[in-house]
Amino acid sequence: MKKKILVSAFSSLYTDQRIEKVCKTLFDNGYPVELIGNDWGGNENMERPYPFSRIELKSTSLKTAYFEFNWKLYKQLKKKADQNTILLANDIDALLPNYLIAKKLNIPLVFDSHEIFTEMPAVQNRFSQKFWRLLEGNMVPKIQFMMTESQSYAEWFHEKYKVDAVVVRNIPRKILSIPDIPNNDPKIILYQGAVNQSRGIDKVILAMHSIQDAVLKIAGDGPLKKTYEDLVIQEKLQEKVVFLGKLKPENLREVTKTADVGFSLEENNGVSYFYSLPNKVCDYIQSRVPLVMINFPEMLRIKNQFDIGEIVTDHQPETIEKAINRVLKRGRGDYRNELDKAAEVFCWENEEMKILQLFEKASS
Repeated sequence: MKKKILVSAFSSLYTDQRIEKVCKTLFDNGYPVELIGNDWGGNENMERPYPFSRIELKSTSLKTAYFEFNWKLYKQLKKKADQNTILLANDIDALLPNYLIAKKLNIPLVFDSHEIFTEMPAVQNRFSQKFWRLLEGNMVPKIQFMMTESQSYAEWFHEKYKVDAVVVRNIPRKILSIPDIPNNDPKIILYQGAVNQSRGIDKVILAMHSIQDAVLKIAGDGPLKKTYEDLVIQEKLQEKVVFLGKLKPENLREVTKTADVGFSLEENNGVSYFYSLPNKVCDYIQSRVPLVMINFPEMLRIKNQFDIGEIVTDHQPETIEKAINRVLKRGRGDYRNELDKAAEVFCWENEEMKILQLFEKASS
């Protein structure tokens, strides 16, 4: 009988595709899995083949929500974990209770760092950054089993804390029914993901002034959605920019397949963004949608392997407009062969073995 895995994250779980994929891989390979999140980001109905729960938070601010979640998670793990358990903590904001319980019971802990949490724009230059850095510096060097989302992240953690993280990229499962190339009029430019700062969304909105016969679709929700909606009105671009809101993962996949070009134009707001491999990049690749990407290390790594779109070196609306127009002019069909080759490499099926090997080590 394989050990039970208690997976926890400061997340409402519903839209977190990485956690869903990791849990499914472990569950499908015979591990009893139980997932614990919280209701901070919503409490949508969800179906999973393994048990899950969401800790109810009464906090009204994110800062106090972190403390409340960590305390309540500690109590849950204390109740549920035993000598036959492996703990899996997702990100620094769920690590402390897992670390303490793992130490108390002398059981294995796997840490999955989805990002470099302490270098995220939301915590930079604040007291909270000092707090998270203190936790990170005290716990991460002592962690034996770790995985993270990109080669650049793994190199950063190794350089800073001398830990060796397994690189498990957050990339989608293979799309087996290859989508037909759409014949859109107007052409569709797609952004998918959190509508948040430092994603280049506002720059693309401004670039729409110079892109003809195309519409920008923004699929996602987030704190800057209203700001960008106001920008669209201010720029009189209502007919060229559409906000689709937050979509279920299966509905989002259908939207992605219809696009003529997708973009990933993160801004260098700290090393967490600079070294990231955004999920949407490989979502576009699996749906055979060419990309316009910023010249960050992980995106350059892909572009150097496969001609799947255009790289830009700055966020000027004119630079972005030229790159998008080049992709639209070439047409989605022209990138198809390279996208097919990239899709064989950048799929979840290639990541699963690394997860299973890591958990085999943790089990022994």
